[in-house]
Amino acid sequence: MVRLTVHLIAKLSSHSKSSRSESLTHFLRKLTHLNFSNRSIEDIDDLSMCKNLTVLYLYDNQLSQICNLAFATNLTHLYLQNNEISRIENLSSLHKLSKLFLGGNSITVVEGLEQLKSLRELHLEGQRLPRGLKLVFDPYSISGLSETLCILNISKNNIDEIQNLAPLRKLTHLFASDNQIHDMQGLETVLSQWSQLRLLELSRNPVCHKPKYRDQLITLCKTLAGLHMSKQYSNGKPGVRFRTDQVQEDPIERRSGGLHYGAQGDTLKM
Repeated sequence: MVRLTVHLIAKLSSHSKSSRSESLTHFLRKLTHLNFSNRSIEDIDDLSMCKNLTVLYLYDNQLSQICNLAFATNLTHLYLQNNEISRIENLSSLHKLSKLFLGGNSITVVEGLEQLKSLRELHLEGQRLPRGLKLVFDPYSISGLSETLCILNISKNNIDEIQNLAPLRKLTHLFASDNQIHDMQGLETVLSQWSQLRLLELSRNPVCHKPKYRDQLITLCKTLAGLHMSKQYSNGKPGVRFRTDQVQEDPIERRSGGLHYGAQGDTLKM
């Protein structure tokens, strides 16, 4: 088993090449960004000496659970996509967390997020679900995120309705393509409560084939500037541009003029 330990961090980082006068403890306390993606890591050891971590990359590993992160109270970005995680847990102390990437795992219930009062982005796309199951949402977590969450990615999760997401009234970007959403009336009900929604991605859902589907959405969502992005957006990996503020296809034109996003997406680099 490969475990992420402070000794592994020291061995594979600049500390092994740095001056011997710097202690391991001092080195670990200075760390703010840590990238251990694609290292076959199966478990996280006690990393409490890394108390100043703000960004942690652990995607493309073999983690089966989220653990030993309670120390990371300064963490703002957490990348855990493409692991073997089946449950969202042990995140309640991460009060500064603003971006959480959990796509490509085996999560069936979105839960354990109600204490994350700074969370603005949540990425849950492409869960490896058992046949016939869909991703479901714990109402306590949805309620807890109602005042902060702006960007939600739930694509490719066999979801057939989104009415239970209505409390997310701060939502500006929803990615929900490749699901089973089919009820136009239910969709209209929830969209009427999202007064700040600017971008909606519902491609390849049954509801897209309803008569006058597009016209109804444009009429209902007065703030909507983009409908159905087709190009790939961020998978949360370093160096991959996240284009949530640039409409790439099908920008909505209204009578008062075109509403477009012209700013470039930002790239987080280590």
